[in-house]
Amino acid sequence: MWALKRLNLDWVEAANLRLTQLNEMEEFRFHAYESAAVYKERMMFVHDKKILKREFKSGDLVLFFNSRLKLFPGKLKSKWSGPFKVVNVSPFGVVELASEDGLGTFKVNGQRVKHYLGTDGEKHLVEQLALKDGPCPTNE
Repeated sequence: MWALKRLNLDWVEAANLRLTQLNEMEEFRFHAYESAAVYKERMMFVHDKKILKREFKSGDLVLFFNSRLKLFPGKLKSKWSGPFKVVNVSPFGVVELASEDGLGTFKVNGQRVKHYLGTDGEKHLVEQLALKDGPCPTNE
């Protein structure tokens, strides 16, 4: 019996130690779950803060994000096409656009369009300067 006490095989004390360890592990798991929930809430707040609320009216000019162009690689190829004219806007974010030729319309998700900030068909006159032929002057 003396050897058992020396090896700390007292069953009551061992059971209490094991219960304490299990309670500590449960408390650690609870704090980890709680901190993960707080982290997720913060990240959702940061993400939602960056989302821009776009409101469209009939007659607005918009650009349409064509996700099919992602399939074809091209560094300088723009994935925005348009401008298209907004025909109708539904309350749940569906935007009806008139095609470029003006004959047909199609409906898209409102998150795939953005306002067109360019000019509508105006062409700007660019001045051309003729360069003088001849040797360049050197500073010697």
